[in-house]
Order: sequence, then structure tokens, then C-alpha cells
Amino acid sequence: MDGLVWTKERREPRRRAPSVERFVTRAVAIADAEGVDAVTMRRVAKDLGSGTASLYRYIAGRDELLDLMIDAVQGENAPPEPSGDWRADLGVYAGALRAVLLRHPWLGAALTGRPALGPHSLRRYDTVLAAAGTLTPDATLAALAVDTVTAYVLGSVGGEIAELQASRRTGMTEDEWRASVSPYIREVVDGGEYPHFSRRIIEADDQPPGRAFEFGLTCVLDGLAARIPRGT
Repeated sequence: MDGLVWTKERREPRRRAPSVERFVTRAVAIADAEGVDAVTMRRVAKDLGSGTASLYRYIAGRDELLDLMIDAVQGENAPPEPSGDWRADLGVYAGALRAVLLRHPWLGAALTGRPALGPHSLRRYDTVLAAAGTLTPDATLAALAVDTVTAYVLGSVGGEIAELQASRRTGMTEDEWRASVSPYIREVVDGGEYPHFSRRIIEADDQPPGRAFEFGLTCVLDGLAARIPRGT
């Protein structure tokens, strides 16, 4: 317990020294712009015109800083109180999680490790567990329902973020990339070796990310409703 950032008494910064909140805010901004690997104790302190030693007085190290960053972005918007409609409430939770993941592309990888235990993270989790509790009074099933929705959102948004990062890395938009590979795709379709892929290319409509997300979420919620009859 002594090693957890949430159990430590937080020191007050010295006069004119940046507060812990300012250090965390700057670290989030760096991660958003350059990726979480760019966040170091030295870089954050330097950006705020402070010595690295000053930062270590308040934050023990990079892992502790990352915990504070995760909780800070989880607290950007307070979760609404459950309405009593588990399906609507889990849908709201999923949409809010998608939004924060898209604002902070580094967050998804951070959330796939150990659970976030900061106050904002715990409040959000407690609220969505309460929502799932209107589907089932079984605590295990409620937790599994929340975990299932969370896993879907992380996977779905991961694809969106990968596309954004590919555009940034290559300097090409998705339309430009499609144009660059279209001659090869035409050859594949004309070759006839992959008929189902070819049908996908010729007949299927590409859906915008938001619509594809909602379709998948509906399937997940339908599955929960079928798997966990209400009140069990």
C-alpha cells in the first residue's frame, strides 16, 4: 500500500514551483502530441522551467506520473448517474470511453494493463458497475458485462487510432493511401483468387467509424441481453 501514489500524502509545492496538477497536465499534453514514450520526468520538468529534482519531490517516478495522467484524463468529464436503463447507460459509458480514447491516443494501451485505481477512474468504474447492476444483481456477471463492453471499445477504437497514426507516420490521408494501393487491389480482384475479398471491395459500402462503432456496440449489448437474462 505504501508504494501506491493514491495513498501518499501530497507535498505542497515550494513558492513559484509548478504544482503536481501542472506537471500532470503538461505530461498529458506531451503524450497527446508525441506519444507516451516522449513523456519523461526530465522532459516534463524542462517544459515547465523546473528542475527534474523538483518534480521528484512530488512524484516518485515515471510510473507514478503515468498513473496520475490516466486518472486526470478519466476525470475530464464526470460520468452521469445511472438512469435505470442498463442498455442506455452502458451505451453512454461506451461512447464516453471512445471519446476520451480518441482525445488521448496513448490511453488505450495504458488501460490494458493493471486496473486504474485513482479516484476518477474508480468513480467511473463504480458508476458503470451500478448501471450493469440493473441488468443483473450478480456481481460477477455485472463485472463481466462491463469488461465485455470495455474490451469492445478498446478494440474498436484501437483500429481508429491506428489509422490516424498511420496517416501521421506516412503523411498520407486514408483517401491518398487508397489511391496508392488501388492498382494492386484491382489486380487482386481481377485475378479471382480471393472471391470473398473481391465481393467486399466491389459490393460492400465503407462505413464511417462512428456508424461502425455503433453497429458493433449494438451487437455487444444484444449479446449481453441474450446471455444474461435481466434479473439473473
